[in-house]
Amino acid sequence: MARILYIGNSGTGGTSRHRADALRRLGHEVLVADPYLALKASLENRWLGAFHYRTGYCFLQSAVEHWMRRLLAEAKDVDIAWVDNGELLGSRSVRMLNAAGLTTLLFNHDDPAGKRDGRRFDSMLKALAFYDLCAVVRQQNIQEYQALGAKNVLRIWMSYDEIVHAPYPDPAGIPDIFRSEVVFIGTWMRGEGRDQFVLDLLERGIPVSIWGQRWEKSPLWEQLKGCHRGGNLSGRDYVAAIQGAKVCLGMLSRGNRDQHTTRSMEIPYAGGVLCAERTSEHLELYREEVEAVFWSSADECARKCRRLLADAPWRESVRLAGMARIRASRHGHEDVCRLLVEAALREQAVPPAAAILAMN
Repeated sequence: MARILYIGNSGTGGTSRHRADALRRLGHEVLVADPYLALKASLENRWLGAFHYRTGYCFLQSAVEHWMRRLLAEAKDVDIAWVDNGELLGSRSVRMLNAAGLTTLLFNHDDPAGKRDGRRFDSMLKALAFYDLCAVVRQQNIQEYQALGAKNVLRIWMSYDEIVHAPYPDPAGIPDIFRSEVVFIGTWMRGEGRDQFVLDLLERGIPVSIWGQRWEKSPLWEQLKGCHRGGNLSGRDYVAAIQGAKVCLGMLSRGNRDQHTTRSMEIPYAGGVLCAERTSEHLELYREEVEAVFWSSADECARKCRRLLADAPWRESVRLAGMARIRASRHGHEDVCRLLVEAALREQAVPPAAAILAMN
């Protein structure tokens, strides 16, 4: 088992914390160091936080490096430095980890080389060449990271959490507030068209409920606010909203070049019926209309939703088959963490010019 310095967000509702906990369940000794807590005053300040985000945290680097020096003085006998997200760490910080003799692993399931988030990942991208291993979830990222100097890139699937996203053993225990016909759980984002898509479904008679932040910023808020149930969900509330819905919509972020998302894994695992945008990766993950339902337009989505709502036996068949498929595919946090730790430990004995790895 490895001794891992885990540098990432420790908030209980986030996937970073879920991965740290999964590493512990695998038997590793995990020391969590949260730079977001250490730099909270700057990051959560309304003006400073926005400034640092939009400038790729480059003006925050002296503070990050000071924090890193203190951290390394306290962390002893560590094998791997797992950097989750990595947006705050620039080249000098990663080189400090290298100088301390740690094998460095970067995990980021956003799209840092894409355009949606502007310059948010500038510091991270400049540091890619100094990581021993980088994990990505998009095919495009392999060559993009390599062009920026990354030595070894491992492509993985997004993942669910085996514990956090486990379904209610007895669905009768799901609170009524989380029960719905068709649900979309996600944040409103400018330019992604999620609001228009939901409105299109509503106008076609599909009873959609929304959970998520920032929807009040949508130009279509007046038409949508009646179906908005509340803000972000996490933990058992998140599972309840999935399992308590007859149909769960899976919408992608085009700005993030999504072909699948964490929802693609979490919804079937948590006992929901996935009704998502048809993509090559969704079709690779699930048999269409057997283990999940897919669509390419609002019209097709509305037709699929009507059929799912009207045909309870088919809906239940899809739900059970999707649950079985995602479990058999082994795309949980523990599976991903096991793979990445094994790869990172191999890096300790692999020359720097090792070949790029590819997802099976």
